[in-house]
Amino acid sequence: MKVSAVKTPLVKPGDDIRDIIAGSVKSLSEKSVMVIASKIFSFCENRLVEKKSGTPQEKYKIVRQEAEYYLDPHSSKYHLMLTIKGNWMFVNAGIDESNAANHYSLWPVNPQKSVNRVWQFLRQHYHLRHIGVIMSDSKSFPLNWGVVGHGIAHCGFLALKSYIGKPDLFGRKMQMEKVNLVQSLAVAGVLEMGEGKEQTPIAVITDTKTVVFQDREPTSKELNFLKVHIKDDAYAPILLKANWKKGGR
Repeated sequence: MKVSAVKTPLVKPGDDIRDIIAGSVKSLSEKSVMVIASKIFSFCENRLVEKKSGTPQEKYKIVRQEAEYYLDPHSSKYHLMLTIKGNWMFVNAGIDESNAANHYSLWPVNPQKSVNRVWQFLRQHYHLRHIGVIMSDSKSFPLNWGVVGHGIAHCGFLALKSYIGKPDLFGRKMQMEKVNLVQSLAVAGVLEMGEGKEQTPIAVITDTKTVVFQDREPTSKELNFLKVHIKDDAYAPILLKANWKKGGR
């Protein structure tokens, strides 16, 4: 697998993401996967809120509005708000202040719709049949310092590779193992893209051996199959004890 970060112009609010891609990526090969930072979508879709006071309270209010569920900031020694949004658990509902030019950068309203649109554009503009797209962000892991990339939405390929029912090295049939290709590819892409002032918010992944491409958008059934209900999650003993509050207001 080969991963290449792509330098782009400085993206401005209201830019057309198709123009950004076409002007920065001269060619794409069949069966490539393009990873695009969510912030680029946010800028192009004007999902920005100007900082006024810049106080934590100002940000907390926006987080409460954007989150599906949240914990109050006093629950964290760092005064961060642990949130659930889009079936993801992470801090501050994805709201970011870095590289946002005195704004709060919010997630796109409909990440899947945004990714589907870019997927259609890539197929038409580069005359491809099989191409993958991932919208990426960064998140942390419990009990570990540092962030890694993760995929918010994807299009153009199967998200999961199942090993269930297949034998391991010693003949034991695997019971639960599935590889999440969206997340695996997002980690690789974001690693090359960087987290600071690199100005490389796009990565192109080629020569993948395990990706099964599709010449259609993912179905609702396929997308729902990726999600685990909180009651069925392996971390349910912890998650269900948290004092979650309903967001969106």
